[in-house]
Amino acid sequence: MAVFSLDDINQMHHLYRINLINSCSGYKSANLIGTKDKLGTSNVAVFSSVTHLGSNPGLLGFFLRPTTVIRNTYDNIKTTGKYTLNHIHEDILEDAHHTSAKYDSDISEFDVTSLKEEYKDNFIAPFVKGCPIQLAMSYVEEYPIKANNTILLIGKIEKLYVSDNLLEKDGFINLSKAKVASINGLDGYTIPELKTRLEYQRPKLDLATHND
Repeated sequence: MAVFSLDDINQMHHLYRINLINSCSGYKSANLIGTKDKLGTSNVAVFSSVTHLGSNPGLLGFFLRPTTVIRNTYDNIKTTGKYTLNHIHEDILEDAHHTSAKYDSDISEFDVTSLKEEYKDNFIAPFVKGCPIQLAMSYVEEYPIKANNTILLIGKIEKLYVSDNLLEKDGFINLSKAKVASINGLDGYTIPELKTRLEYQRPKLDLATHND
């Protein structure tokens, strides 16, 4: 087994270190975040840091890199207060990944890829057409992370769109049926397959009695 000390990590070539540390945390969500600026130009960008924060209200968070350079997604969300989350699936991997390229704010990633913008229920931010799960989000608050100058941005689910065939009777969304992607590191995409669902776990009776 390879072992890396803190000194080893600090002395690595920066690209090797980026790949190593980005992939060691495990598989991450793969989402496209859609926004629109005050002039009406749409923006879509890939993010692998979206995470669940709570169910009532439905809150999701994601991390943004330092805003020392232009961050169109962040600027647009702060301007309009609205954005969309769209699950990346197998059919759009290459186009979704290309949205990580740094375009000027007046160029829409929808215009340089095959991704299509879609609007629903008068929501200002664009959805990505064809994504099996789409969420209309509104900005709630943000927290600066002092350790590396990143930002945790928190949003509230305003509306959730789920393809009918993915929804189980108990509310579980079966992502594997839609070939929804996960990201390993910065550029490794995989299509997970659901193996099993396990019941809610309670302490084993004999151990609980013994501990009492």
